[in-house]
Amino acid sequence: METKYYVVSRIDGDYAWLKRTDAEEEPLFIARALLPEAIDEETKLKYELLQYEII
Repeated sequence: METKYYVVSRIDGDYAWLKRTDAEEEPLFIARALLPEAIDEETKLKYELLQYEII
């Protein structure tokens, strides 16, 4: 599995917009239930082995 790095660009209710920081991609719209509870806008995340982790 590939490791990907994101930043939370916007929180929209129960969803968050993630912007990839290590490659050029369209923003990802994802349910907050799949992310760590402590996220806020500008939180940096690592996606690896089907899990998001705050870095």
